[in-house]
Amino acid sequence: MRGGARALLGVAVLAVVLWAGFDRWVAMTPMPADLRPATATEVLAHDGQLLRAFMVDDGRWRLAVDPDRVDPAYLNMLIAYEDRRFYRHSGVDMVALLRAVGQVVVNGRVVSGGSTLTMQVARLIEDGPTGTWAGKWRQIRLALALERRMDKAAILSLYLHHAPMGGNLEGVRAGSVAWFGRDPARLTPAQAALLVALPQAPALRSPDRHPERAQAARARVLARAQRAGVLSADQAGAALREALPVQRSAFPAHAPHLADRLRVAAPDARLHLTTIDARLQAALEDLATRALPSLPAQATVAFLVADHESGAIRALVGSGDYTSVARRGFVDMTQAPRSPGSTLKPLVFGLAFSDGLAHPETVLNDRPASFGGYAPQNFDRSFRGPVTAREALHLSLNLPVVDLTQALGPARVMAALRQAGIAADIPGDVAGLAVSLGGLGVTLEGLVQLYAAIARGGEGVALSLAPQAPALRRRVLTPQAAWHVGDILAATPRAPVLPDWPLAFKTGTSYGHRDALAIGFDGRHVAGVWVGRADGVPVPGMYGGDVAAPLLFDVFARLGPRPVPLAPAPPDALVVTHAELPAPLRHFGQRAGQSQDAPELAFPPDGAVMMAGQGGLVARVDRGRAPFSWFANGVPVVLRSHDRSTVLPLHGPGFFSLSVVDADGLAARARIEMQ
Repeated sequence: MRGGARALLGVAVLAVVLWAGFDRWVAMTPMPADLRPATATEVLAHDGQLLRAFMVDDGRWRLAVDPDRVDPAYLNMLIAYEDRRFYRHSGVDMVALLRAVGQVVVNGRVVSGGSTLTMQVARLIEDGPTGTWAGKWRQIRLALALERRMDKAAILSLYLHHAPMGGNLEGVRAGSVAWFGRDPARLTPAQAALLVALPQAPALRSPDRHPERAQAARARVLARAQRAGVLSADQAGAALREALPVQRSAFPAHAPHLADRLRVAAPDARLHLTTIDARLQAALEDLATRALPSLPAQATVAFLVADHESGAIRALVGSGDYTSVARRGFVDMTQAPRSPGSTLKPLVFGLAFSDGLAHPETVLNDRPASFGGYAPQNFDRSFRGPVTAREALHLSLNLPVVDLTQALGPARVMAALRQAGIAADIPGDVAGLAVSLGGLGVTLEGLVQLYAAIARGGEGVALSLAPQAPALRRRVLTPQAAWHVGDILAATPRAPVLPDWPLAFKTGTSYGHRDALAIGFDGRHVAGVWVGRADGVPVPGMYGGDVAAPLLFDVFARLGPRPVPLAPAPPDALVVTHAELPAPLRHFGQRAGQSQDAPELAFPPDGAVMMAGQGGLVARVDRGRAPFSWFANGVPVVLRSHDRSTVLPLHGPGFFSLSVVDADGLAARARIEMQ
């Protein structure tokens, strides 16, 4: 072998050895254990808008960002300005690097950089020095290793998460939210250019502290973007004239109680999707803040709004000021069990309508009475005598509703709450007649869920903050009874200052003026308002009608120009005057069992599972005085029958509440299932 050939072979062998060594050097590059950046825990509205975020453990704002949801104009500017051959090199752009070295030799100073986006990512995740050759070599080595292990999209994603944007801001999304108050999905050319320019010298180009330098850096990005064809001359010119942000925006901090609840429930989750409407949430937080100055120093407010068709919670304000120690603002008063005052009365009337005990035009007696030593009084300590059920609910009278509760049985009221999916705290764990006057503990969210059931025709729905959550669907009231209750509440007398809207609502004031409440619904939404002190101390002179009701109307005013009309009456709802009622329903009688002559439902027995015959269901009543009227789910099916046995025109499948009322207005009831 000739000498030249041997030399050439030697050079080739040496090149192979050097390349193998270089390849091994790159392959053995120490890499971070986990390249996935730690990002903030986020709570998002139903449309993906950021409600609240929490800094990562090192005190930085770094928000998760999907490159596909970053404005393409920003990405195009970034590539044009920082690394034109990003998609063609393998981590090191030799053309740019040689050019930069040559310019240093010729000019004696750095004219242009040779660093690629991958090398910048290496510097950012390594957090090492850049002003030394040793530091640069480490970046080159790590950049080459990154390119071997990751695709370009993953490398770009690392840059979008780590790029410094000033102070404790990291990543394009954190920078966009802090400087422009928006996610980077849609940016103006001027905004995109500033976000491209900031990472080169974030402290020196911060627009709030160094606006001249920030503007000059932005102009350089815009000029290069124009030369690269990313922007037209007109676009670049307009961007140059756009004002810089003068200060950082605060990160969204809406729904703090909700965010706390979600973090406790799933502490490891980084993303919490909710059903919250961001616009409505912000509007109601503002309303709560505005309400505080008119309240005693230690009182606060809470709001909850839901879509009663789906059960989706649209806004949740746990207190008027989350940071207030005096008002105990950290307590979520939508979740605190409190006395509901009179707000359970619509449920009692609805159950009486469902069971055929009463009708809105049935006359009840508002008179002094003692129920086994329990002697409730009306709020104003006066009595009206004979009143219709409609009037009794309008006036929120206590004696008539206790009469109905005794006839139904407190256990029936508690069972209806359970059917609606509502937990209640009962003193002594034994429900008494006082439950209908607020003698139990229920959360504001529970009350809103109850009224949602009334609003949707008596069928319960589970309120939820999670999209696609399974909904509760259990019958609480008959559709006819639920409509009657809503119709009565929509005509509730209201203060002259309140709008004449088709809003069904009820107010409540707990014993000792500890809680003032207003719950209401229209054809789409249900809302609840609570006012009081979180520590349960009385607030003298505080009434639901005076304090909570105006706030409820303010809540609905922020839902739209006018409330959605209520649903029309079901086809079989009994809409008649008192004189047109069947005789047994004109006056509310004594509770079945108080008289030896009260009717007794001999068949079918309570809780029975029945198969209907060809003509319907055979039923029989013992005792009582004819004629008899039979009701199924509050709807009359046989009126003024003198026979003790009859065939009711009922067919399954389904659940039915049967009632038989005799000539004296005394009644017997049973709940059955027909298959």
